[in-house]
Amino acid sequence: MNRSKDGGHDRSVTRGSDFLQLDPADAPPGGLADWLAGRLRDAIADGRLPVGTRLPATRVLAAELRVSRGAVTEAYQRLADEGHLAGRGRAGTTVVAAPLTPAPPASHIPAGEAPTSRSPIREASASPLAPTPFPRQPGADVFDVLRDQPARIDLSPGLPDLAAFPRPAWQRAERTVLRDLPASALGYGDPRGTPALRTAVAAWLARYRGIRTDPAGIVIVAGTAQALGLITRVLTREGIDQIAVEDPGSLGTRQHLAHWGMDTPPVLVDTAGIRVDRLHATGAPAVLLTPAHQFPTGAVLSGDRRRDLTRWAAAGGLIIEDDYDAEHRYDRPPVPALRSMLTDRAFYAGSVSKLLAPALRIGWILPPPPHLDALVAEKRFADLGNAALPQLVLAELMNSGEMERTLRLLRRRHRHRRDLMIEAIAAHLPTAAVHGAAAGLHLTITFPGHPPDGLHDTDLAAAALEHGVKTHPLSWHAQHPHPPGLVLGYAAVPTSAIPDAIAALARALHHTTNDNAHHRENQHATARAANNSASHRSR
Repeated sequence: MNRSKDGGHDRSVTRGSDFLQLDPADAPPGGLADWLAGRLRDAIADGRLPVGTRLPATRVLAAELRVSRGAVTEAYQRLADEGHLAGRGRAGTTVVAAPLTPAPPASHIPAGEAPTSRSPIREASASPLAPTPFPRQPGADVFDVLRDQPARIDLSPGLPDLAAFPRPAWQRAERTVLRDLPASALGYGDPRGTPALRTAVAAWLARYRGIRTDPAGIVIVAGTAQALGLITRVLTREGIDQIAVEDPGSLGTRQHLAHWGMDTPPVLVDTAGIRVDRLHATGAPAVLLTPAHQFPTGAVLSGDRRRDLTRWAAAGGLIIEDDYDAEHRYDRPPVPALRSMLTDRAFYAGSVSKLLAPALRIGWILPPPPHLDALVAEKRFADLGNAALPQLVLAELMNSGEMERTLRLLRRRHRHRRDLMIEAIAAHLPTAAVHGAAAGLHLTITFPGHPPDGLHDTDLAAAALEHGVKTHPLSWHAQHPHPPGLVLGYAAVPTSAIPDAIAALARALHHTTNDNAHHRENQHATARAANNSASHRSR
């Protein structure tokens, strides 16, 4: 029986590789090695195969192309002889250098065709002017721009000691989880999060934040940023379009709320926390607070203000409690979360960003029971739930006691760095007032001797960056006029760098005040000259 046409398939049409979409049918007769070497050379030159890329083994690529292994070996060897590839034994063949292949001049580019994405012409003509990292009116991308600025010492607030991340314990927890994980757990799960993590979080909150809750009432989210997005969508569906915020208060939080369509009327914060009488005056139906350690001032909501807030909530107000760094305290007793007293009127949001690392993107929400179903629905349609494996590893870390050990280590390290920063401020910036030192991951300093019109903290932050130190101007976080200041993160900074950083800030302050004095003197001189000229003309 003739089987040559069984199934009607021609084996030749299956030749080809997904790698660089190589098809040997494109090669000229007798020129397979030349053709393959040219395709590889082009891919290295245009960036599809950057330096460090490992190429397929000659045997594998030859099998995919259905060509002789000798042709592939010859092509690799040619590029190795040119210095672009190197054979590294078991590590395979790797790209080690890119050929210099400049793009053709503009006159050689056909009409109607744009330069390629790697073309120097495109890069030269399309590169925008770099935005200033310290605008007085910060835009939505201000933190992205600032994050990209190089600096010797980064005092940006919001980070714990990332070098203390418990890598060995995390690896042990991963091995434990993967060893015991049933195959069924790798499918789709509950959008609220894995039961293991919700149970572990409930136990953690009971121990450290005074909150007693059923794990079924916890929703695991991708950090506080997602928590704010889900909460605002729930409230929007209820007709709420205003969430009052603390002033000063987190610029990032305000930006997230605005992105989801919320107005954010500011409410003054003093040393006792938010002014509840001013909150009443806004008429806002909801408020976002950081009561355990107000950002950025560090104020703790006082007992009297808590009672005032409880009465405001009982009259129909909703509270969003951002408990962002409450576990980090040094010189004061713990304060319970508002949620422990206001179960039916408070959304509670927490995360491991300040406990372990922001990169984990794991947080939680405890919505008021009447809002639970709506919030779960928003989470379901946002992403079907967080990735399960990191949740299970974190649950193992919490259950094993490793989280408590890490927190104790962080408190010792953070306290030491805070003390170093306060000492350095006393030595180099003796006129600065320090706020929020008893807890948290940052200090705020203000300059009472400098009137707001004589020193703008964005200028000071820009000068500090020129001296190699990155930080936040306090005015970014305030909607109403506020004394100039800086927000200084200390937790993620090596201890040896802290005195140097504060000394650099002192130099920046000196230069900024001198520049401002010269500027004002020039303005006065110009005004005097104009007045003299006008007086002379009048005579």
